[in-house]
Amino acid sequence: MISAEQIKQLRQKTNISVMECKEALEKAEGNEAKALDILKKGGKKEALKKATREAKQGLVEAYIHNQGKIGAILELNCETDFVARNEQFKELAHDLAMHIAAMNPANPKELLSQPFIKDERKTIEELITETVAKLGENIKIGKFVRLEI
Repeated sequence: MISAEQIKQLRQKTNISVMECKEALEKAEGNEAKALDILKKGGKKEALKKATREAKQGLVEAYIHNQGKIGAILELNCETDFVARNEQFKELAHDLAMHIAAMNPANPKELLSQPFIKDERKTIEELITETVAKLGENIKIGKFVRLEI
């Protein structure tokens, strides 16, 4: 039997719906680590389903670092303006702009393959996939530029 507390803890860690957390915990027979893997795999499947949908909304995020000597501007796209205003989407855009300033990727493909500076256990692509699973919309990296004096 899966307890409400287990579901609550998994939901807090993942921000995925209560029902999906419950189902993952049931499949994992209460093992949280296995449930996280199940959710992660499910998120990849969801992201693949959403990948063909157009992402024409979004926002432009700027990040300035090192006393104004390094900066990055990023266009991050999603499907609706509703998600573009979501705090998780805004946080993702900020984190990606910060990552670009720190790591100076040459192009979007290189950016997606880089380990995320805040959690090197996952790539930028995995970070975006997790956010797609949480928000339920396709997310694409648009243009970006890094400037340094």
